[in-house]
Amino acid sequence: MPDQRKPARRSPARDKKRPPAPANEMGATARAVWIGAVSFGLVQIPVRLQARERVNDLTFHQIDRRDHAPIGYERVNKDTGKPVAWGDIAKGYEIQKGQMVIVDDDDFEKANVTASHTIEIQDFVDASTIGPAFFDRPYVLLPDRSGRKAYAVLRDVLRKKGLAAVGLVVLRTRQHLCAVTAEGDVLVLELLRFAHELRPLREIAPGPDVAASKPTAKELALAEQLIDRMVAAWEPARYKDTYRDDLLAAIRRKAEKGVLEPQHVPAPPRARPIDLASLLEKSVASARKKRANRAA
Repeated sequence: MPDQRKPARRSPARDKKRPPAPANEMGATARAVWIGAVSFGLVQIPVRLQARERVNDLTFHQIDRRDHAPIGYERVNKDTGKPVAWGDIAKGYEIQKGQMVIVDDDDFEKANVTASHTIEIQDFVDASTIGPAFFDRPYVLLPDRSGRKAYAVLRDVLRKKGLAAVGLVVLRTRQHLCAVTAEGDVLVLELLRFAHELRPLREIAPGPDVAASKPTAKELALAEQLIDRMVAAWEPARYKDTYRDDLLAAIRRKAEKGVLEPQHVPAPPRARPIDLASLLEKSVASARKKRANRAA
């Protein structure tokens, strides 16, 4: 039987009309998340930084399982137990046991005014040498009117030489490593992880079995054939978040039926040893057929 319990009645305050959503991150009206300058040598290029990432997650609410009422949290003073207004809440740093220092928003800028408004380029490196594990979050750098000429010069040189300008930028409460590269007509900025934020591979031991595994010549040849048949041009629009659609469809089925049966269940693993060469041969034949169908 479907769940017949009525959802909790929303409070009038929650039913008020919300302001319109902001424009797309890349739209003309998108708000800059940072304003400052790119600096290298004696050159200063005034720019603004805009987010490039578009979040497409499903939104879940915390509710009471018994009557579907939304769960609310109250900010309280832990000493008095009384509620605290949002305007009275501050960031605090415990400089020593029991001694807190309030750090206001403008204190983060006062700590280093230049660093807070400047992307200081440290080096120019071959863009292809930055490992994928270092990349964290993408942004777009757009020029102010007075910096368009210098912006175009930097963009064209980076593109011509295939370089990334590696620098430091302060966003919100911390400094980040970043890489500026040319993409189309604009400069893009990727926040990077510092080296100390990545665990060295030598600390992540794969185990002796992995190191000792030696594929046969036949297995390597078949794997190479399979991979060669699957090589394609990079077309990011081809790849979709299909799990989001599956999850949304499952939620709708549960709303209708009250229960949810497992979907897309994989076959149970085989107990006997895997014949890798046989699986590769079948995979090569399947890839050959798919490519022929695609070309037809």
